[in-house]
Amino acid sequence: MTRRPRHFPGGIHPDQHKAESNATPIATMPLLPRYVVPLRQHIGTAARACVEVGERVLRGQPVGLAEGYVSTGAHAPTSGTVVAVEARAVPHPSGLFDTCVVIDADGEDRAVEFQPLAWRELDPSALRNRVRELGLAGLGGAVFPSYIKLNPAPQPIHTLIVNGAECEPWITCDDRLMRERAPEIVEGIAVMRHALGCATVLIGVEDNKPEAITALRAAVAAAGADFEVIALPTRYPSGGGKQITYLLTGVETPTGGRSTDVGIQVFNVGTAYALQRAVTRGEPLISRVVTVTGHVARPGNFETRIGTPINDLLAAAGGALAGASGEIVGGPLMGFALMDLAAPVTKAVNCVIVKNPSQFPPRPVDLPCIRCGACARACPAGLQPFEMYWYSRARDFGRAQGYDLFDCIECGACAYVCPSHIPLVDYFRHAKSEIWEREREKSNADQARQRHEFKTFRLEREKREKAEKFAKAAEQTKAAANAVETGADPEAERKKAILHAALERAKKAKETVTPKNTDNLPPAIQGEIAEIEARRRAAGLADTPEKTGNDTP
Repeated sequence: MTRRPRHFPGGIHPDQHKAESNATPIATMPLLPRYVVPLRQHIGTAARACVEVGERVLRGQPVGLAEGYVSTGAHAPTSGTVVAVEARAVPHPSGLFDTCVVIDADGEDRAVEFQPLAWRELDPSALRNRVRELGLAGLGGAVFPSYIKLNPAPQPIHTLIVNGAECEPWITCDDRLMRERAPEIVEGIAVMRHALGCATVLIGVEDNKPEAITALRAAVAAAGADFEVIALPTRYPSGGGKQITYLLTGVETPTGGRSTDVGIQVFNVGTAYALQRAVTRGEPLISRVVTVTGHVARPGNFETRIGTPINDLLAAAGGALAGASGEIVGGPLMGFALMDLAAPVTKAVNCVIVKNPSQFPPRPVDLPCIRCGACARACPAGLQPFEMYWYSRARDFGRAQGYDLFDCIECGACAYVCPSHIPLVDYFRHAKSEIWEREREKSNADQARQRHEFKTFRLEREKREKAEKFAKAAEQTKAAANAVETGADPEAERKKAILHAALERAKKAKETVTPKNTDNLPPAIQGEIAEIEARRRAAGLADTPEKTGNDTP
């Protein structure tokens, strides 16, 4: 029985602009003389460079190793020589530079020896580790490391959803991928199912992509799989993780949670295709399909190596036409303005749109919020954007968070329908970043306080232990002295008697010694000896002195 998709609240129907780029097959970018590979292409910690300037590399060779748990590697897109490991322009809303590995291609495109995986016989844990090494990350936009999402722990996964909605206007890379490479996508889905151990697999595709739906259903039938391909109503943002989960299963993701909290995992079709290449060919993620559209000569989709400068990608599409007014990375609703055309394609870049004033007019001046509620009606997460806007603007981030700020998926539907042209998502992003920064500062302060408290405790403990040690030693000394004085210690009395006898013997021996020659002794000692001699004579102990060497003959 075929499932009927449900309807999520809110959503909008912007102009699609899909036909500009989805009518031609995927083209392959030619080999370029230089590639710039960023080490931060995913959510989490950036990869650590593992090559040096002057080192020769092969296609598929690691140039960055995963650093920490939420991280994944980066690989050389072709063979050549590393000429720099330095900060370069990257596609990011901030426009800031980031560390990149710059490779001059040698034109030979020689590759490392790829090792295909017998994934059906492979333990899921070993499979996930291999996926981590091959640098796979989600290609739907979030670029979350795929090996983490393939781990069913701690919550068992019973349903796998493969997202082929591609709901944002202008973007068609997933559409062409599903049309042309459906069998590979289906095999990649089978790998995901093996790793997750789930029973149900649902593939959701918007109904404005009939060719993709047909191709996927044919591939599923040919593979003999029990996957279900479901046509979704065309409505933005049906491709959001929480939205497609509700559309296909009717299960609502809890506030502040993820779909995995209810036993559902969501992957993009592009990720499934990359996973298939990784396990059947042993090929790391070194390329992806990118849509180039808008005000260019030949809009289309291009198989593009990671690290390709975006200006070279635009040149492959015939270049920007006269009157172009800028570029957008991603879609018009969730994308951002490109600051530097020298920035490279990364795993997160799925589309580049060249703007012109007629299709992308300048944003009107902001007007005051009239509290019309249009943003709340359009919000697919059921939030109240106007309340979040007021508190974010007033920097009252606590109250903004009280309106479930972090449930906002930043889809831009609220800003699209706002009659006052308020850039609501910009305020929400700013508020989130401020809250994260304050939490980081609080965490750092808490750690510093804990370290200080532990140091104080340690010093006081050492001081107390030292005082107790001295007090114990003093008590033992005092107890020993008291025992000697009171005769309570026989052993001490015995030692005292032995010492006294030894002193008496020494005294008597001293009195019986007569110096042989006293002429060279000091007067005081001579007087003492004379006194001893007088006492001996008085006691009748005196002997006749012997002659000494100094006596007069």
